[in-house]
Amino acid sequence: MKRRDFIRLSATASAMGLLPSEVGAAMKLANTSLNCDISNRKLVLIELKGGNDGLNTLIPYNDYGYYKDTLRPNIYIPVNDYSNLVVDSSLSGSSQDLAFNPALLTGNNAGFKGLYQEGMLRVLQSVGYPAANKSHFASIDLWATGNDGNGWDNGKESGWLGRFMETAYSDLMPSNYPMGIQLGSSNTWLGFHAEHEHGMALNIEGQNSQNFYTVLSGLAGQAPSNIAQNTHYGQELQYIVNTDAFANTYANSIETAYNAGTNHNNASGYPNTDLADQLKTVARLMRGGIETKIYMVTIGGFDTHNNQNESSGNVNGKHTELLTELSAAVDAFIQDVNSDSLGDDVVGLTFSEFGRKAKQNGNLGTDHGEIAPMFVFGKAVEGGVSGNNVDLREASSNNNWQIKTVQHDYRQVFSTVMQDFLGADNNVVDNAFFDHTNTKSFTDDKVSEIVKTSYFVEPSCYALSANKTPEESIWAVYPNPVYDKLYIDQFADANDVKYQLFETSGRLVQQGNIDLSRGYGAIDVSSLNTGVYVLSLSDGVHSATKKIIVGNA
Repeated sequence: MKRRDFIRLSATASAMGLLPSEVGAAMKLANTSLNCDISNRKLVLIELKGGNDGLNTLIPYNDYGYYKDTLRPNIYIPVNDYSNLVVDSSLSGSSQDLAFNPALLTGNNAGFKGLYQEGMLRVLQSVGYPAANKSHFASIDLWATGNDGNGWDNGKESGWLGRFMETAYSDLMPSNYPMGIQLGSSNTWLGFHAEHEHGMALNIEGQNSQNFYTVLSGLAGQAPSNIAQNTHYGQELQYIVNTDAFANTYANSIETAYNAGTNHNNASGYPNTDLADQLKTVARLMRGGIETKIYMVTIGGFDTHNNQNESSGNVNGKHTELLTELSAAVDAFIQDVNSDSLGDDVVGLTFSEFGRKAKQNGNLGTDHGEIAPMFVFGKAVEGGVSGNNVDLREASSNNNWQIKTVQHDYRQVFSTVMQDFLGADNNVVDNAFFDHTNTKSFTDDKVSEIVKTSYFVEPSCYALSANKTPEESIWAVYPNPVYDKLYIDQFADANDVKYQLFETSGRLVQQGNIDLSRGYGAIDVSSLNTGVYVLSLSDGVHSATKKIIVGNA
């Protein structure tokens, strides 16, 4: 491992590029004067794990007879109450006749159908990617890394969400909370893994604050104070220590936010399901004041090879149970966040690694397919349908009963939300997603109708810029948290480097010059109290500001 790469992995240990409360407040104040206050906006991803069956989620009613009699005689969804189930037959004639699965009406406010009727749900038809892979593991990795199935050019070992976070916030100081929080799965999603900054997101599934303490204050005891940085072993050990330290710091912030937060519709507003518990936790953390930007929750079980429906015309079965849980949980979550101004800053969406075949199998189920719908929801979302109903006649015995036409590349959807709602500029979007197969940017190929006009971020208001990437900083600072000596590595000629350390209140507590004649130097911080400090570096030409967490050795 190259020393510079290691420093990027360990020195900031995921802190570089995280949005702190001080910077967030300043950004909010500045943006308010421009009428583009987007500093508090957050994204909630819901993974439908296993491959959701799109045809039984949204029924193409324009070809209902073929769907029912030819493709799915034993597992079709009955559509009887047209006025209640048909989404909108006026959009584009009969080709847009579309019906919700009755399970999607589950919830105190009629679930997904209620959100649609209130103009807060956008249905995206036929979402996928160009060269579909029907392996669960390969396909979800493609979704996580931002690839199209034709190759790994867009980042084999990093995730699009990690790349987005590290470039979007690379010029901002580090903080003591994670940029991303994951619940619902014990496996941390590859999508959070950035090119340079690792650990920006924290998986809290099944955890409490005490579970995070391992190397630093758990059974392993205090971390070693003197680690040789000039050996591979030392570098790897430092990375583990730093990552663990930030997990400890993040755990405290998460616990504090959880204890301070509330659910406005109380516990009774949420059903007693796993997904509802996850979303209830997300809402409580948000209202508790943590400034985490991305949340991911998971509901599993969508690999419905058998007993998807119980019998012919009987909608009960695995799929109905899953859609019921999804609809009711999202319904409660939206009611919760919309009960105050929190809902103005939250957009959620669903995704699944692939869809299912158009034709049923012999076990009252469906096998791996390619495309499936996505749902985007929230007060900021423009309700409606993007795209036309799938062409059921595309599926035949010659192509193994697959519907393959992709109307929306999943990267289009995420890119649109990143730019039009979160305010990412073109550089940030391109660093997260770029179509290397066709050499084109998704900033030129967005789904323009996802975000309501009143919430749309104009280019003049883009707050997230990748003009300065992590590699361009001439100084790296590590370890962080620090216990005695803070090391500074230099990647460019710089003379007479001066430093200042401030408390977050602005009081100067330490200053001096740094000897970088060997390419690196050190600052002794052992006399400082435990807490958060701001480090300012300057050589008269270059300058940098970084947040430092000083621990108790």
